[in-house]
Amino acid sequence: MTEMVHGTIPVHAGEPVLSRWWRTVDRWTISCVLLLVGIGLLLALASSPPLAARTHVSPFYYFQRHAVYAALSMTVMFVVSMQSPDTIRRWGVLGFVLGFALLMLLPFIGTDFGKGAVRWLSLGFTTVQPSEFVKPGLAVCAAWLLSAGQDLNGPPGKMLSLILVLSTVFLLVLQPDFGQSVLILFGWGVMYFISGAPMILILGLAGSAAMAGVVAYNGSEHFARRIDGYLAAEVDARSQIGYATSAIQEGGLFGLGVGEGQVKWQLPDAHTDFVIAVAAEEYGFMLVALIIAIYATICLRAMSRLTRERDTFIRLAGAGLAAMVSAQAMINMGVAVRLLPAKGMTLPFISQGGSSLLAMGIMVGMLLALTRSRPQGEISDHLLTRGR
Repeated sequence: MTEMVHGTIPVHAGEPVLSRWWRTVDRWTISCVLLLVGIGLLLALASSPPLAARTHVSPFYYFQRHAVYAALSMTVMFVVSMQSPDTIRRWGVLGFVLGFALLMLLPFIGTDFGKGAVRWLSLGFTTVQPSEFVKPGLAVCAAWLLSAGQDLNGPPGKMLSLILVLSTVFLLVLQPDFGQSVLILFGWGVMYFISGAPMILILGLAGSAAMAGVVAYNGSEHFARRIDGYLAAEVDARSQIGYATSAIQEGGLFGLGVGEGQVKWQLPDAHTDFVIAVAAEEYGFMLVALIIAIYATICLRAMSRLTRERDTFIRLAGAGLAAMVSAQAMINMGVAVRLLPAKGMTLPFISQGGSSLLAMGIMVGMLLALTRSRPQGEISDHLLTRGR
């Protein structure tokens, strides 16, 4: 059997951990993430002063806090990316159990900070959003169950993973947090599809999700208000979407110039949910196109490396993580240009927010760990061998 994945990966006895990591990790993805963090710091400089003025703190208080969380996120990403797939699985399961427990406790000890959704735990010196940390753990747990279900005499992995996902979505809907619910369902759907689910079953699940949306629309004023705003023929120019779309249009191809944008003074969430509007207004479509290209590169690099991976768990977990990161970026930018209904979701590695940055560092760290090159045969060699 050919010992290769993306070329021959020799094993050097006694090779230092950092050297082996650097030789096997996807450096394109690391470069893309560092670019996103740099863009996030640039946009934090632009969006922080208005936020600081509203909260009566020093002008660069929020920029400095963002820089600290960005550094912590990168540290976490690099540490996690050095781990083995077995360690990733153990950490993922433990992380999911802890995150799920926190989600269960949110209705009793959580806070909404006046936003109408109980999503945060206040620790005094900082806040934590448990749903952000549930995502990587859930992707790993679901992949583990789906892969175990393919073993001879294995557990009913598909059914167990579905129960796991639906239980998590139920707790998220209680907050309510429909955006994270959609993201988790999408990530699981990608893994379920790759694991070989029948198309008729996938269509049935999609239909069930659509019916759940109708129920949510009729039963949740919060959800209905956002859908009605999205479907309205005209957008209120003084709404968040109105300000964001106007800023994107004003930016044009090259933007109004550094510090010349106004949307950061008009939107309370310009530093988080609508940071792409700040980028488009001050730096234009060129920066937005670069950001889109970076996210696309991360996704395509991950999927390309995973297609050559033999281990079912690694393929499924990596695909789920890549799908969640990409979908979160797509949803955030889609909301800003009114392609999607409004959802409170950050732009990975760019928006401010400690929980989001740290959780994204964990997710991409896991993705880097799972897509590292290892001495093994190509999946095509493995299939040919099984067929003989």
